[in-house]
Amino acid sequence: MKKVLLSLIVLAAFSSVSAQENDGEAIVTCHQKYAKVFENRGAYPITDGVYDNVIITFRKGSMADCLYGKVKVQNEEINTYEMYLKFEDDSYEKIQRKFRYPEEKITIENGMSRTMITVDDELITILFVKSIKPKKKSYVKAADPDFDF
Repeated sequence: MKKVLLSLIVLAAFSSVSAQENDGEAIVTCHQKYAKVFENRGAYPITDGVYDNVIITFRKGSMADCLYGKVKVQNEEINTYEMYLKFEDDSYEKIQRKFRYPEEKITIENGMSRTMITVDDELITILFVKSIKPKKKSYVKAADPDFDF
């Protein structure tokens, strides 16, 4: 009887440890996926103009939303007064947030803007997905030998 009880306790302990490991897995957000692509491939430089094919990420805590939008780039910086979110009917709505550092220049590096911080601790980043460089070519691997000796 003691062996059965000991076995059940050990089994319960192992199952609780494995359950905790699954709970500890981090959820990968859309922003993290895009950032990885930019990091791996790189991006072409962003010139001045209006870009209506950008992704605007809003992050707060562990949550992230990636939405299509439009921004204006002036002097190779994001004009924070000219940022818009896109609706399903292709119309736009101006983003109106109060930034913690309103005078900070929002530069663009490697296809991603510098992260903007709102007074509500929301993080906003502009991603220029059309500027991502194409995937690099890979070598073709030879098949394993299959000779009849």
